[in-house]
Amino acid sequence: MLEIVPVSTARDRRAFVDLAWRLYKDDPNWVPPLRTDILNTLNPKHNALLRLGPYCYFLARKDGKVVGRIGCGIDNLLNKAKGKNLGYITLFESIQDYEVAEALFDAATGFLRRHGAEMVTGPQSPSNGDDYRGLLVDGFDGPPALLASYNPDWYPDFFEKYGFEKQFDRLGFWFDLDEIPEKLIRGVEIAQKRYKFTVRPVDLNNLESEILAIKHITDKSTPEEWPDMISPSLEEVRAEVKKLIPIAEPKLVYLAEAEDGEPIGLAVTLPDYNQVIKRMNGKLFPFGWCKYLYYKSKINTVRLFALMVVPEYHRKGVSAALYKYGMEAAKKLGYIGGDASSIHEFNLKIYNDAIGSGGRAYRRFRIYQYKL
Repeated sequence: MLEIVPVSTARDRRAFVDLAWRLYKDDPNWVPPLRTDILNTLNPKHNALLRLGPYCYFLARKDGKVVGRIGCGIDNLLNKAKGKNLGYITLFESIQDYEVAEALFDAATGFLRRHGAEMVTGPQSPSNGDDYRGLLVDGFDGPPALLASYNPDWYPDFFEKYGFEKQFDRLGFWFDLDEIPEKLIRGVEIAQKRYKFTVRPVDLNNLESEILAIKHITDKSTPEEWPDMISPSLEEVRAEVKKLIPIAEPKLVYLAEAEDGEPIGLAVTLPDYNQVIKRMNGKLFPFGWCKYLYYKSKINTVRLFALMVVPEYHRKGVSAALYKYGMEAAKKLGYIGGDASSIHEFNLKIYNDAIGSGGRAYRRFRIYQYKL
């Protein structure tokens, strides 16, 4: 007997989080998230996205046992900016039973339809960040990089059988740091001389100034036509920066500046903490912190999760320079490779720069849409 129920109690929220441990217990590539982080994601006190419109999380129970989950909601701020009535789905998980998936999709789309949505997109980030954005549809041969999606290979079949269609893909690139192309090094040197821009590490001693620089770059470099993103507010930038400071390596965060000092590019690279998180099994206490401190120094790959260039400096070597400086810094710090996830497939400038910088597309994440 299958039933779909909204998440309404602390016990429901724990069941929502715990399901993943049962579904992926035999999958060696799965990286358990921190339970506290996922619980906070379900709480509007800790997740600003849930304060931007109606939302609901659902559990699927079969014979009394939790066998699936889904979240859905409406981002009124995004809809206002795009002039649309979109809803989103997120954090979908299910046993290998289409009946369960179909019932969850019915619950989510029904909720969104009742709240005025005309189109559903997803899977989207549950926190309006870069986590869990897109369904993995290609590249199941290894563990995910930090913040990247991971799911069984039958999930795309569930989505498509229900009627979801591809909206667009986001691509993950792999960089081997032993093979920084000589062509890239020479090209960046020429570009910097010709267009007179510089690249430098972030200065945490002048944090507020750096936050304003990042805000300037994000405002100018986020295209209005992108369907799923708008430029963050100053408060959102400030909050995200302060959240990243404890885990960031300042030598891997770079700003590009024009000759007159205008900020024109940003690249943020982090150690791939998934190598540590995988060993913590979702818990910080009592032994999680010890494992974190012990294995942190053993991380050997990085994850580039943000690279932006203002339009006036497209095709002038700025993104290539950010790749070059970041790769050289990571190699000097002892890392052997890195993931850049994820690049919109229609963002051809950054896509081509990733390839030109030695990147190899090795993972594909799909955003689906469904007309209500």
